[in-house]
Amino acid sequence: MTDANQRGHAGRGRSGRRVMVTGYGAVTPLGHSAAETWAAMLAGRSGIDTVEAIDVAGLGVRIGGQVRGFAPGRYMPRTVSRRADPYAQYALAAAMEACEHAELVVDNRLAPRVAVIIGSGYGPVGSIYRAAHTLRDRGPRAISPFTQVTTAMDSAAGEISMRLGTQGPSRALSTACASGADAVGGGMRMISSGEADIVLAGGADACVTAVDLAGSGNARALSRRNDDPTTACRPFDVHRDGFVMSEGAAVIVLEAAEVADRRGATPLAELTGYGASSDAHHWTAPHPEGRGACQAVESALRDAGATGADVDYINAHGTGTPLNDATEAAVLRKVLGDRVTRIPVSSTKSMTGHMIGAAGAVELVTSIQVLRTGDVPPTINCDEPIVPDINFVPHRTQRHGRMRIVLSNSFGFGGHNAALVAQAV
Repeated sequence: MTDANQRGHAGRGRSGRRVMVTGYGAVTPLGHSAAETWAAMLAGRSGIDTVEAIDVAGLGVRIGGQVRGFAPGRYMPRTVSRRADPYAQYALAAAMEACEHAELVVDNRLAPRVAVIIGSGYGPVGSIYRAAHTLRDRGPRAISPFTQVTTAMDSAAGEISMRLGTQGPSRALSTACASGADAVGGGMRMISSGEADIVLAGGADACVTAVDLAGSGNARALSRRNDDPTTACRPFDVHRDGFVMSEGAAVIVLEAAEVADRRGATPLAELTGYGASSDAHHWTAPHPEGRGACQAVESALRDAGATGADVDYINAHGTGTPLNDATEAAVLRKVLGDRVTRIPVSSTKSMTGHMIGAAGAVELVTSIQVLRTGDVPPTINCDEPIVPDINFVPHRTQRHGRMRIVLSNSFGFGGHNAALVAQAV
């Protein structure tokens, strides 16, 4: 096995700076915090149900993973929540939790070196649709002067930056379902290169809308198990029939190791590898040989100074679509060889649904929790695995021993692929 010190050194980037995870926050269909989400995952609880927040009459798909009971007033003043799209509200709430978890206060000394990167596949679509309806029904004078801000993809990053007082770069990023993972990888690169000392990185989406359910449903990408929502998302199961559209956010505090040490922060894990690629094949279908996915995973492992033989857990992309799951299983076998049959591989989308741009960030948080605890949350609804010799952690949480390296995969429409590697500290 590769020596741990060599692995860490190899993953530090061109400047040799190590990147630590010191905090994280999440808002998901399973809970309004990272802790609530993790507890629900360990319990094998589904956050998928019949959609209630919108009129789903006439839609072929009427189920989704909604963030229920969210109270924005806990995290932001009314002036912010009134203008901010739900995706930006979720991102801001997750960022506030992440900073509290990391005991990070952005003061005047730190602010110029603190950056924000938030990825999103869809962005503030709810606000865009509402603005279009307002213009149609009430005319141009009824359009809010904040519309040009709140309907922009960068609104979540902007709200976080203004609320916390960060003065480093703040950016939006969109690579479909890989957006959250790419944002975290981009934050890792910013620290490694010396562009920033601390980065709040993650993803957010709130796209459980009639338009998005109709569009993805018409593309035959979504499960149609409307009468049994909790069993609808079935990653790696023979009887899977599509993913479940969901919403949420996660934000992770990344810090240069020396900065975290200087302020007395407790590292939760070291982010050592990031790889990304494009299939250049099809808008919705993965490359049939998984070339892009292989490239991203191999690049992330190489960046971490590791090989497939070193991986102790994989949080799979595992959407529950026929093509993705079969391709991903083949990719993992190709990259990890026999190792893939000797370690746990789970898809927590079976419980959260697919949070699109938030998925990769939430799943990295999950992977780090696995790294820290040895508890592996299940792939629920995996009754008949498509590959019998892979441990997809069906139905119930499994307790495993000490882990050193975890891998989190994110593969998106448009052929976007991203993989992240984290290591124990």
